[in-house]
Amino acid sequence: MKMTEKHLKEAYVRNLNGTSITEISLGLSITPLCILCRGLILIYLYQKYGNIVHSWKWRLFLDYCLLVLPQVLSCTVLSNFLFLVVPCISVMCALGFYMVYQNRISYKNKSLGNVLHSFFNAQIEDKKVQSVTTFRVFINLLTAISILAVDFPVFPRRYAKTETYGTGIMDFGVGCFTFANALISPEARSQHEEKTCTFYRVKKQLLAVWPLILLGLGRFFSVKALDYHEHVSEYGVHWNFFFTLAFVRVFSSLIFTLIPAKKIWVVATALIFIYQMVLETSNLKNFILYGSDDQGTRLGFLNANREGIFSIIGYVGIYLIGVYIGTYILNKRMYVKEWIELFVKLTLYSVLLFICMTIVQIYIEPISRRMTNLAFCIWTVAQCMTWLCFIFLCDMILVFVKYLTPASCVPSTWNVYTFSHRGEKNVTHLKHQKNNIHFCLIEAINRNQLLFFLHSNILTGIVNLSINTIHSDCMFSVIVILIYMFVNCLISYILHVNDITLKWW
Repeated sequence: MKMTEKHLKEAYVRNLNGTSITEISLGLSITPLCILCRGLILIYLYQKYGNIVHSWKWRLFLDYCLLVLPQVLSCTVLSNFLFLVVPCISVMCALGFYMVYQNRISYKNKSLGNVLHSFFNAQIEDKKVQSVTTFRVFINLLTAISILAVDFPVFPRRYAKTETYGTGIMDFGVGCFTFANALISPEARSQHEEKTCTFYRVKKQLLAVWPLILLGLGRFFSVKALDYHEHVSEYGVHWNFFFTLAFVRVFSSLIFTLIPAKKIWVVATALIFIYQMVLETSNLKNFILYGSDDQGTRLGFLNANREGIFSIIGYVGIYLIGVYIGTYILNKRMYVKEWIELFVKLTLYSVLLFICMTIVQIYIEPISRRMTNLAFCIWTVAQCMTWLCFIFLCDMILVFVKYLTPASCVPSTWNVYTFSHRGEKNVTHLKHQKNNIHFCLIEAINRNQLLFFLHSNILTGIVNLSINTIHSDCMFSVIVILIYMFVNCLISYILHVNDITLKWW
């Protein structure tokens, strides 16, 4: 009976073809809209009631309802109504913005044009790029939701990982995870500008990736010991995504010993194009899809793990491009107008990449996560940049509203300095922010991101071993996923409010 259930679960996630890029983009747009909606609600409450000190339990409940609940519903019971969900949230945000703008504290007697001109010349606190932090946190959140939800019927099959060609939200997730790690990598933060020997660089990366290796080994042995269901064509028999992340970082480190980060896009582009040429002109594509005997054999280590091993090439390309974009985003900028200029450039680059992706799909090959081909790499980078730009746009709207309502507190957003709010007032404002920003789900998950990913995987396994997921009804499935996500968030939140960072490497 147990083996039968295992085989059913494995069959449940096989031979899928994905969904459209438009639907994926529509679903991803819910994230920044929810962030914007939460921020506008907090500012409106401040305008009406002033500074109200809430307990961490209240802030967790608020963040969970506004940031997590919509994500769960949008990929389950509301997945067929995204074309209505997104406009509804957008209208709510527009109404919220109007109400907050009408009740603004500063610049009441100035026109919108004059206010915007003043805002563009305001200085931003640029200790870190909040949009990048939010981007990385929500990749983790959506991944946590998907890895459990995919085993329930309420999660659309079109969102799961595709078998050979196609685009599913979970296909995007693995590439996005790689891209996000690159954005804040040591290379992107310019911590490796000094020339060091290859041995030292590789040694340092090996020390940094050992937790991923251990997690990969832990996952492998636990899956085999528990006879847990697995989708072999994702990475192979022994391979998993933890190993992929580890090897991508090590190989990328080798490349960075020879090429500086600001020129790495040339190497990344060449690597991805050469890999695609090899796929087209050799037997490699056939080997990845069908094995050495054209019958899907898994005999021998290379045959058994061919998808995981060869996909590293594409992920290294994505990682290198992510580092290059990270070096550009993390450049020091002082004024709002400089950040808006960055937003415009990234948006234009995203459009250009989507055009390139369309051309590649028509004339070369469709998107394939299984091979991490050229089309997949371009799509991943384009989709990541588009999502990041949307998060950045909503974040900038919140910064503008905070500019009109000084001393309002919205966690995980920038602070704005103005010439009229220097000195004592500005210092007081920052102290107020520091005291209240502690209670924030985004910052809680960001503090222990790898741990969040780890206990999400553990809880997913516990749920799957306890429940016959594929035969669960809609209501029960959603309740289980919501409870599972609340437990994940609660663990991170408790660690955060107690100022605990579990990083032992």
